[in-house]
Amino acid sequence: MKLVSFKHAGKESWGAVVDDRVFDMAAVTACPTLAEFIASASFTERETLVALAKPGPLLSEIVYLPVIPRPEKIICAVRNYMDHHQEVLAAGMHRELSEFPPIFLRVWRSQVAHGQAIVRPNVSESLDWEGELAVIIGKAGRNIPEANAWQYVAGYSCYNDASIREWQFHAKQIASGKNFEGTGAFGPWMVTADEIAPGRKLALQTRLNGEIVQSSDTGQMIFDIPRMINYASTIFTLMPGDVIVTGTPAGVGWSKKPPRFMKPGDVVEVEIEAIGLLSNPVIAQA
Repeated sequence: MKLVSFKHAGKESWGAVVDDRVFDMAAVTACPTLAEFIASASFTERETLVALAKPGPLLSEIVYLPVIPRPEKIICAVRNYMDHHQEVLAAGMHRELSEFPPIFLRVWRSQVAHGQAIVRPNVSESLDWEGELAVIIGKAGRNIPEANAWQYVAGYSCYNDASIREWQFHAKQIASGKNFEGTGAFGPWMVTADEIAPGRKLALQTRLNGEIVQSSDTGQMIFDIPRMINYASTIFTLMPGDVIVTGTPAGVGWSKKPPRFMKPGDVVEVEIEAIGLLSNPVIAQA
């Protein structure tokens, strides 16, 4: 099932995508947000609840919101694809493979939705793409064993962890280049976990103005999803609606010779097998 957060007629809501239409689920669940629905016991009854909901607007009539508009935590993996790790080495940057998953946090105000603009800030021209698989957490947990981790996954989405490269490299901690407002694209929807077998290898492509710039699959991950859930939940309690952004494959712009970055007027797309297509124009900061 595809679940989407959206705005229509000035009102924020969420619903199920059925063909080309959204069935507004807030009224039949008493859950005003998708995150609250994921946290509720009703999440397991979603098929029955969709049957009770009334057909709502066409997808072409809504304004998409980030899948989880205001998650408590957005946990992002660093250099988590082997092909990207090799790309970093080839670019002359020495990085050892870590024994533990390297992570940083994004703030929710940095996010934009499918169809909304990624913003290149005025302080930089090095706005880079990073197509990634996003994992949405379905229930609270701390110290989650890897063997149980799939039970905590509510679903999956596409993410573009767009990065301001020279700000990322200001210090060893890269978060400053990863949290500019309007740079974390998230969408278009969440595909529930029952639609995708645990550990299934998914093809991932990123395209800039129609040109393929990243083409890989999730089998390249160094730390798999259960390991990331285990590691993150050792640090803090994972909550329903938390997002784990699992890293990007080879093909980022800064590694190219010469480097290539997104600029105003571009359109960037992230497409993941069995999930969908996330598309965003690029604009300059006003």
